Amino acid sequence: MPPTGPAILLVSPDLMLTSQLAGLAAGVGGQLETISRCDASGKGSVFDLVLVDLGNLRASPEELLTQLRANLSQQPLPRIVAFGPHVQKERLEAAVAAGASEAVSRGQLLGSFAGCLARWCG
Repeated sequence: MPPTGPAILLVSPDLMLTSQLAGLAAGVGGQLETISRCDASGKGSVFDLVLVDLGNLRASPEELLTQLRANLSQQPLPRIVAFGPHVQKERLEAAVAAGASEAVSRGQLLGSFAGCLARWCG
């Protein structure tokens, strides 16, 4: 049965997080594709949402978003949401300043995944 929810691209090298988010996405009928770096390309051609893991990607948010935009062939670009540890408030704010639609803590993303998706993809 094909997915009925959003197509999500996750940019993260964290395999545990990937597994967690894949389960959460499947729970809402979504499909999650993962790449480990912003300069890699996803297999899917159209995404509803891109999640960028600021906690596990070391480049600056500006560099990450620039690389990501350069590698996404989809036009218009999907909504890009950055997430990371709540203690890295400046990094989260820098992602929004660099063009992310929103930045949330990792706890917010994992704790209210369905609600976040409804807000971002609804």
